[in-house]
Amino acid sequence: MRFGSIGGVLVVIWLIIGAIAAGQRGYYNDDPDNCAEAGTVIVTIVAGPLNYLGVNPKINCNVPQPSQ
Repeated sequence: MRFGSIGGVLVVIWLIIGAIAAGQRGYYNDDPDNCAEAGTVIVTIVAGPLNYLGVNPKINCNVPQPSQ
């Protein structure tokens, strides 16, 4: 049982570090204008400490436009 609680704490710390990295990059200053910006924020948080090792995740997405 002890391993599960340690693993959970490590995951929370990992995500907190990712959230700090996203804040340092200024991703929380504006509302995301599109899915690419929102995806980049999420991927940065999930990357966690890897952000400080040079990982700079970016997301590109194309949303289909409605037909006229």
